[in-house]
Amino acid sequence: MKTLLSASFALLATASAGAHAVAGQDSYELVEKGRYIATLGDCTACHTIPGKPLFSGGVTIDTPFGKLLGANITPDPQTGIGRWTFEDFQASMDRGHARGGKQLYPAMPYAAYTKVSREDNLALWAYLRTVEPVHNEVDTNQLPFPFNVRLSMTAWNWLNFTQDQFHPDPDKSPQWNRGAYLVQGLGHCGSCHTPKNLIGGDKEAAFLQGGALQSWMAPNITGAAHVGLGEWTEADIVSYLKTGANRFDIASGPMAEAVEHSTQHWRDDDLKAVAVYLKDLDHDHQKPQAMAADDPVMKAGRSVYEDRCSGCHTPDGEGIASLFPRLANAPLVNTQDPTSLIRVVLAGNRAGSTDAAPTGPAMPSFAWNLSDENIADVLTYIRNSWGNAAEPVSAGDVAKLRDTLQSDSGT
Repeated sequence: MKTLLSASFALLATASAGAHAVAGQDSYELVEKGRYIATLGDCTACHTIPGKPLFSGGVTIDTPFGKLLGANITPDPQTGIGRWTFEDFQASMDRGHARGGKQLYPAMPYAAYTKVSREDNLALWAYLRTVEPVHNEVDTNQLPFPFNVRLSMTAWNWLNFTQDQFHPDPDKSPQWNRGAYLVQGLGHCGSCHTPKNLIGGDKEAAFLQGGALQSWMAPNITGAAHVGLGEWTEADIVSYLKTGANRFDIASGPMAEAVEHSTQHWRDDDLKAVAVYLKDLDHDHQKPQAMAADDPVMKAGRSVYEDRCSGCHTPDGEGIASLFPRLANAPLVNTQDPTSLIRVVLAGNRAGSTDAAPTGPAMPSFAWNLSDENIADVLTYIRNSWGNAAEPVSAGDVAKLRDTLQSDSGT
């Protein structure tokens, strides 16, 4: 996920909304509501290149099947959506059909956006009409054959997509239902946090139980113990989404971008609603037996940890709140797929910056001085210490991701 929401965006959005207000107070309020909805949906993630005009498109979206480019959604009549009607826009959000019936690819998460109400789409449409028109031709379809044939999406939709707006659960509170609406719809959290089948559709039975994404692992965000948010309080979830950090973890990779450019700008009542909803989700998870401390791999990993990791993450794995992530009894550490752990050791990472925490801490890369076996050993040790229990990491897993990252960087 690549996003940009700078101060200039905020100023432009406000100025544009104000320009629309000449039609009356109601119109101004509608546009302002739409601007907030665009923030909830993190529209900049796929439609704004850093340093380029707002929503002018061209952002590269990597998928398992090739690359797509985010469309120009400014009101430009030739290269944007200036000739669209609201019904054209509604069709794209609700059914995945662009103007003229052209089938969209699910990188535009219409499988989630179908749950967005027509009323909210009207507000979003009103806001998009106020954005500065930008003439920027974008050839969105960069997929290789046969995936570039849009007709194939008919079969994909038949297998993976159900057109259906959000239906509140009458047995749940309005707050819970608001959280469900945001997570399932505008927030499209399942696009990253739900595992995918072989053709890229959500495995609905494993909703929000973790998914692979661009050499990252989006973790389980259900209320499950050990691998999910079972130990997190609602306040922990709100803090994480608002500031990018809490007493357990610090947002990294695509999630840091989502926090920086979207969730930190959500209203507190919406963040609270999301927390209430996520904590109510659960699934059975059998905690494995931790490896014995005297296992040779554990001994080797402990030596690496004490030498390279304990200075920041502390000898007992507790870390330092909002500065160095906690490793002890941490859901991300215990996840079945260790991809994100391997990645941050190999490539390092810098947390995103937010209004509440403008300076994000960083972790250096250890690819240059730790072997594949060293990294596998230390991560296996971390994943089986201080209350953690997870499958060991293999040197082969590390080598595979090292090659991928080197290939992506062109080195």
